[in-house]
Amino acid sequence: QVQLVESGGGLVQAGGSLRLSCAASRRTFSWYAMGWFRRAPGKDREFIAAISWRGDTTSYADSVKGRFAISRDNALVYLQMNSLKPEDTAVYYCAADQSLHSDDVGWRYWGQGTQVTVSS
Repeated sequence: QVQLVESGGGLVQAGGSLRLSCAASRRTFSWYAMGWFRRAPGKDREFIAAISWRGDTTSYADSVKGRFAISRDNALVYLQMNSLKPEDTAVYYCAADQSLHSDDVGWRYWGQGTQVTVSS
């Protein structure tokens, strides 16, 4: 049973932009905190950003502050990525939970991931 589906990944040159989307299968997720994570080759899964269910609170990893922005329209969540760097290359995942977590632990529902590749 797929709960979350990411889209919008692709190949982009350094300095470019992408917007990822995460579509929830149920309207109920409008009342869940949502987060974005990534896993680069050979590295552990990394917290990127999160947003409260009301959309009034956001949290970002230091590595993406000022470049990425998380937003939501009820159960549809976005990650706007600007000034992309080769180091941003990874599989990006969205997740949902009843509470907001500023790490990769405790998120109950996960998407399948979408590949983002940033060329030099």
